[in-house]
Amino acid sequence: MPKLHLPRADKSLEEFELSPPSPFPLEQAASFPRVVYAAAHVVADPFGESDPWRRTEVDWDRTLAFRHHLWNLGFKIAEAMDTAQRGMGLDWDGAKELIKRALAEAKARPGADLACGAGTDHLDPSRTRSLADVIAAYEEQVGYVESQGGRAIMMASRALARVARGPDDYATVYDRVLSQASRPVILHWLGEMFDPALAGYWGVDGFEAAMRVVLDLIERHAARIDGIKISLLDADKEIAMRKKLPPNLRMYTGDDFNYAELIAGDGARHSHGLLGIFDPIAPAAAAALVKLGAGDRAGYDAILAPTVALSRKIFEAPTQYYKAGIVFLAWLNGFQDHFAMLGGMQSARAILHYADVFRLADRAGLIVDPERAGKRMSALLAVNGVAV
Repeated sequence: MPKLHLPRADKSLEEFELSPPSPFPLEQAASFPRVVYAAAHVVADPFGESDPWRRTEVDWDRTLAFRHHLWNLGFKIAEAMDTAQRGMGLDWDGAKELIKRALAEAKARPGADLACGAGTDHLDPSRTRSLADVIAAYEEQVGYVESQGGRAIMMASRALARVARGPDDYATVYDRVLSQASRPVILHWLGEMFDPALAGYWGVDGFEAAMRVVLDLIERHAARIDGIKISLLDADKEIAMRKKLPPNLRMYTGDDFNYAELIAGDGARHSHGLLGIFDPIAPAAAAALVKLGAGDRAGYDAILAPTVALSRKIFEAPTQYYKAGIVFLAWLNGFQDHFAMLGGMQSARAILHYADVFRLADRAGLIVDPERAGKRMSALLAVNGVAV
């Protein structure tokens, strides 16, 4: 197997030998025992002529091809979400085009499924003055998704977090938007570790009080809600809320630290999945879910345990920059020909971070072609001044 020298935190170099190619197939025909959405990344166009900090330039062919890769493995897709750099490189105009194109691809492919992120990110939070502004923004985005034949994931709103004065304001907005939804919506509770602008979301202090606000909302609109995705990186909080959900509503884990145990469940209840980490670990996750469906919990754990260590590295603080690690692995595995991201987001992580992600991905059996991955990693190291 190929070898290369990887940097360590003490500024020394470690000779690292890659493992054999990934043992996980890139297509999966067996059904899964859980409903699982992979939040998918977008591929930037490296030949885009505009300023990458200010305009969206997407390589649509590569971006859509990656959706087919996820569908081949049996996943549903959470489209135009945080993983696709919503609000961090992908603007609403770009998201609309992505939603339109991805839905068209799904309609042309039997069995393909996806839900689409709808938020208020075309509003400037600093210029948002009223709840009416937030409601109108949500109505525009949810309306667009549904006009294209899609189902909406109601993303948390920075603008709402800024103008709301308490839980009643959140209720006003969510009641209005949910009452108009024509198809069941997935709610999304995104923690401040993913987006600091969402601190204090739901207008109250503390998890228990916030959970009560959300459960009251769910009770009022249960017929229009498919489930809720929680991204708080706290398994105990998710389990506590999971116990309180109506039995016909799904808990979708967004916990990229504890997803393996949450999806497996405790024998009485389990979470489904809507995760950014499913993007880079899709082959392993699919293989693990097949094991779980066959009653092989040990086999499930053996496959997913190494991916959890990788995910914790990718999603380490500042967590909102996790997209860089996801795109990095897509590049290493040949799903795109470059490591350039919208807004230059690849610069959000240091070379030591990428070296650790490389090691952990290899140990989790996720490197499809070790020769290609080794050459690409060596090139990235050289660009960053690490060369031997």
